[in-house]
Amino acid sequence: MGNIKIIETSDGSSSLFNEQLNETYHSNHGALTESRYVFIKSGWEDVKDGKDKTSILEVGMGTGLNVILMIEQALKNPDHTFSMITLEPFPLNEELIEGLNYTDLLEGELTSYFKTVHSCEWEKEVAILPNFTLTKKKTTLQEFEAEENTFDVIFFDAFAPNKQPEVWYVENLTKCFVVNKKDGLFVTYCAKGQLRRDLVSVGYEVERYPGPPGKREMLRGWKK
Repeated sequence: MGNIKIIETSDGSSSLFNEQLNETYHSNHGALTESRYVFIKSGWEDVKDGKDKTSILEVGMGTGLNVILMIEQALKNPDHTFSMITLEPFPLNEELIEGLNYTDLLEGELTSYFKTVHSCEWEKEVAILPNFTLTKKKTTLQEFEAEENTFDVIFFDAFAPNKQPEVWYVENLTKCFVVNKKDGLFVTYCAKGQLRRDLVSVGYEVERYPGPPGKREMLRGWKK
């Protein structure tokens, strides 16, 4: 995946810059701010009501920020059960992980859980908390297999379509629709018109949704 270096975003949180793709892993306006807004506030929080458990698929684990923010939700909601599968074909090396400053910004127990997330075994379901299991898969979405109607919410956090177009192919979006549960949600930071049209074509009811700081819009797709 080319040379990767650590950068600091506007809210003080770390992100990464992939020199080969000329692309950052998060918004320059704030990695922590963006992830909390796009995937927690505009994603999980809008599918959790009326449920006692949530199944999450993440496309693009990257720095593990979305995983640790879901663990934060699990700590806040001990009566809710979480199962999360995250896909990452190109895991970060230990040096990059140790250089991220999330443990300086996260509170209390989350510091140790961040280290646990990155050190736990791949391809195995691991109980991080009594109510939170994580499965890291070193694979692409193209190669990933799951049963129909498995996931309440899909965090689509891949590199932008102009950087990794193969991840955004209609075939992959179709797979997401199939594995999403009824009334499930597909959420992404991306707001491209082509993506909106492709999501509609595979069956989602798509809404343009206010974006995180520095971004006017993002997209959400509901499986009705």
